[in-house]
Amino acid sequence: MIRSVITGTGSALPIRRVSNAELAQEVDTSDEWIVERTGIRFRHIAGPNETTATLATDAAKAALAAAGVLAQDIDLIVLATATPDQTFPATATKVQAMLGINDCVAFDVAAVCSGFLYAVQVADAMLRSGVQRRALVIGAETFSRILDWEDRTTCVLFGDGAGAIVLEAQESADDDGRGILATKLHADGRHNELLYVDGGPSTTGTVGKLRMKGREVFRHAVTNLAAVMAESLVIAGLEPGDVDWVVPHQANARILDATSRKLGLPADKVIVTVDQHANTSAASVPLALDVAIRDGRIKAGQIVVLEAMGGGFTWGAAVVRM
Repeated sequence: MIRSVITGTGSALPIRRVSNAELAQEVDTSDEWIVERTGIRFRHIAGPNETTATLATDAAKAALAAAGVLAQDIDLIVLATATPDQTFPATATKVQAMLGINDCVAFDVAAVCSGFLYAVQVADAMLRSGVQRRALVIGAETFSRILDWEDRTTCVLFGDGAGAIVLEAQESADDDGRGILATKLHADGRHNELLYVDGGPSTTGTVGKLRMKGREVFRHAVTNLAAVMAESLVIAGLEPGDVDWVVPHQANARILDATSRKLGLPADKVIVTVDQHANTSAASVPLALDVAIRDGRIKAGQIVVLEAMGGGFTWGAAVVRM
């Protein structure tokens, strides 16, 4: 069988690192208030010369180096983002040009915080079809550009960053081989008003600002994430006890705790970076994955579950043998 194998990971963060204390000088909030409700202590904010494309390119370069392949070896780029550099063309094509790739398939996927999981499934299907052989799958965001900095209930939650993986189609002789074992995606557009941006080219002609009803989002997130992780494990033929690590969307520490308890997974199997990076939307899963691989927690052969939920609502999970 053909499987899509993660051969390298990379991440990138803006230079500016903002603590809760620094944020409290500009917003009516406090370190204690933010930590108690979210677990967030720091976030990175993009500067004038840092964009979704530049962060995505830096993350991609790191992933390529980790995989030991050249940019010219890539024939597919799928970039998940809700904050593209331009309405069009796709930010993926800007990354392609920055990497010096003259020709490859390159496009964006828009599924907000679940975007990376959507991008993974799309790339996996294209690689297993035999049309492409090696892909860059990227999640990159500059959410600071769409925040209402006078709304303390939302602006403290988000940060900017990027994460990337190199996926390669490889033949696997048995069920124990490396690669993506299962993916499961969902969407339910009835919940638009719970988490959205109040602008767009065809409605207001503006970029708009992020709006969220936090309590309702929390309730849906815990239920949906636990369910989709269970679904993905069933597809992969695995049990929760087979999981070595969960790499969740880094939205809120309380959501991470509640989701792991609902699925019966110990907290020490959950990769947590929300305290350092806040919610980086589509970037959060690949960014956390890269951190945990580089610090030695996630090792080759281990079973890892990736999961996320975002505005729309969209949500999904992927089971991977590293």
